[in-house]
Amino acid sequence: MPEHAEQSLTDLLFSADAVRRIDQYIIGQQGVDGFDLMQAAARAAFRQLVARWPGTEPLLVLCGAGNNGGDGYLVAASAVRHGLAVGCVAVAPVEKLSGDARKAWQKAVADGVDVQELAGTGEADLEAWFAGAGLVVDAMLGTGVAGAPREPFADLIRRCNRSGLPVLAVDMPSGLDATTGVARGEVVQASATVTFIGQKAGLYTGQGAAVSGDVVFETLNAEAGVAASGEKPTAILRRWPSVRSWLPARPGHAHKGRFGHVLIVAGDHGFGGAGVLAAEAAARAGAGLVSLATRPAHVSAALARCPSVMVRGLDHGSELAEMLTAATVVVCGPGLGQSAWGQQMLQQVMASSTPRVLDADALNLLAGRVAAPLDNQILTPHPGEAARLLSCQVPAVETDRVAAARKLQSQYGGVAVLKGAGTVIASDTGPVSIAGGCHPGMATGGMGDVLSGIMGALYAQQPELPAQVATVAASVHFEAAHRASASRGYMGLLPTDVIEALPQVLRESETPGYCREEKE
Repeated sequence: MPEHAEQSLTDLLFSADAVRRIDQYIIGQQGVDGFDLMQAAARAAFRQLVARWPGTEPLLVLCGAGNNGGDGYLVAASAVRHGLAVGCVAVAPVEKLSGDARKAWQKAVADGVDVQELAGTGEADLEAWFAGAGLVVDAMLGTGVAGAPREPFADLIRRCNRSGLPVLAVDMPSGLDATTGVARGEVVQASATVTFIGQKAGLYTGQGAAVSGDVVFETLNAEAGVAASGEKPTAILRRWPSVRSWLPARPGHAHKGRFGHVLIVAGDHGFGGAGVLAAEAAARAGAGLVSLATRPAHVSAALARCPSVMVRGLDHGSELAEMLTAATVVVCGPGLGQSAWGQQMLQQVMASSTPRVLDADALNLLAGRVAAPLDNQILTPHPGEAARLLSCQVPAVETDRVAAARKLQSQYGGVAVLKGAGTVIASDTGPVSIAGGCHPGMATGGMGDVLSGIMGALYAQQPELPAQVATVAASVHFEAAHRASASRGYMGLLPTDVIEALPQVLRESETPGYCREEKE
């Protein structure tokens, strides 16, 4: 997988502490004036505000005590200079302002901004501020969140969310941890977030992916400072357009034997559809051959749905050995169950040297085993399965998804893919990747089966690149869901809709004329 040095600054995700150190380096070592940097951030935020909500006013700008509040005061000043109606509220008392934040407040007042102190304000005034506003600018807490927001910030956050108004968050939605993407209390539900200097990892995973809205990154011309600071990213953001070139080339004279044989081991009694979904997804994701080992009762239905898949009904795990030998990659777990049948199947898979993708009940069964870490496997747990694998509770996983993915990888080896809003992919080298995003339509049974099938197909085509494969699979899976929901909506989105969207998404990785020359 390409290293972070080859990535643009837009794709590098940093912790809150790392971004603060970058700020300090730019100001202290490169001689950039901190107040000039704050003014540049405010100008960038105001540009986004006007571009997204032209003519929307009055603005209600909520300002905290730190530099994030300073950004807010300067946004308010820009709005007044451009003739917009502005209500600016000092959520923290102005006497607590210091440094550049105090300079920003003074400039706002000098430019004609009427700053109203929250202290001593009555309920009627609070209600009137929100009732009369057309847009809220959240500049209360920024990256300085260490726990649940205290009052009066928590109350203002609740009022923002109840108001139904569009909200522009400056740098971070207030209440969101910039490093982990967790909210330990009230958090602003932003329509858009404008963030500066370095991208924050917390905007792209966990609750951050859900509450940040559209994220716009403004470098403020700090690229050289970020590089010179020596700060390492926590993660790399991987979007479908940036990874589609990672798919292998296909020359015109290709044949099915060149693109791997995926074996799906899935579908105990009552769960036959899981194996069918995984098998069909594998076929649609370009596997040369796909076999499905399932319960005999599911064979007819599987063949009716996917006639291109080789389906075999098995009664006992001992029947699986021959199929494993013929496979390039095995996907084990969708609908596997935890009965004797599923346990027998998993035992055969784990005893084999065939590279594997483990999902669903294979992970639940694996959680009770003590085994040495293995390199030739990709684990794809959702947070509940990850908690079982790590012998902890789900909140512990979701509190720091990047750390949880790293721990999974360290404990079990191979590549760990922690599914969810902002899927986290961890290997044993380099920073983790965050792929996909937040999509409510994917919260339905069978979506994970589709991902495991896609992952198996791509792994079979590039068995030497499991981390890259996992990242591309997560990206294309999310992109297919996004496009399918564009015409169908998200409430009724089905896994089969995602499978149907796959060819059009994957087509974008192909060269016109479908005759790509192989590299020497």
